[in-house]
Amino acid sequence: MVETQDSQPQDQTPSDDQPKRKRMHWCRDMRFPGDIIPLPAQVRRSLRRGHYEHGEAEAALKLIRKGDVVLELGGGIGFMSTLISTKTRAQVVHSFEANPGLIDYIREVHRLNRAKKAHLHHAVLGDRDGMATFYCREDILSSSLDPTDGGTDTTPKQVPMRDANAVFAEIKPTVLVCDIEGAEVDLLPKLNLSGLRALLIELHPQWIGSKGVKDIFQLLHEQGLVFFPKFSSGKVAVFRSNW
Repeated sequence: MVETQDSQPQDQTPSDDQPKRKRMHWCRDMRFPGDIIPLPAQVRRSLRRGHYEHGEAEAALKLIRKGDVVLELGGGIGFMSTLISTKTRAQVVHSFEANPGLIDYIREVHRLNRAKKAHLHHAVLGDRDGMATFYCREDILSSSLDPTDGGTDTTPKQVPMRDANAVFAEIKPTVLVCDIEGAEVDLLPKLNLSGLRALLIELHPQWIGSKGVKDIFQLLHEQGLVFFPKFSSGKVAVFRSNW
């Protein structure tokens, strides 16, 4: 269980003479430290304006029900796992993040926001247990499993890989939240999604193309998950079980 501690809200835009460690970015009454990793300016602005992951957040708040077991692929800065833990009636959220540079940050976000139902796993899901090469970049949020994504200035690191279907069998999620920067087109076909009640995914047509998007829709339909436009917006798509 993630450790928590009480603390009072701090000013969203502290003056320059305040200690750096006290600077926080606020979004949806959740706080994100400004002194652990260098968050890109676009992310900082989006957090301040309350727009960060807006489509995913709105869909999750509508979709997730009391008692849901949520599995998140792509923990990012801990935004969605914290939102689900603190703003929905989910039973638990298991968040998987491959990027080693984000793990301490996510843990601190969970701690600061008392995200007691959030469980962080440092791993990428694949077709077996083992290790995978992850490519770290100066812009920490552009790091990925793709050595060609985001230029050639990368530092390869070995990260844990878990057998995806073994993880699903162990956790037994009812809802899958997926934002893995285009890797969805490779990972989803490896998964048995028949036990899901719903799936919330951010698609990346700029990387997987229109054919990749079409293939994912077809795959999910074949596994009994039907597109639900009412909760979907832009690149964020929601699918619900038709069983």
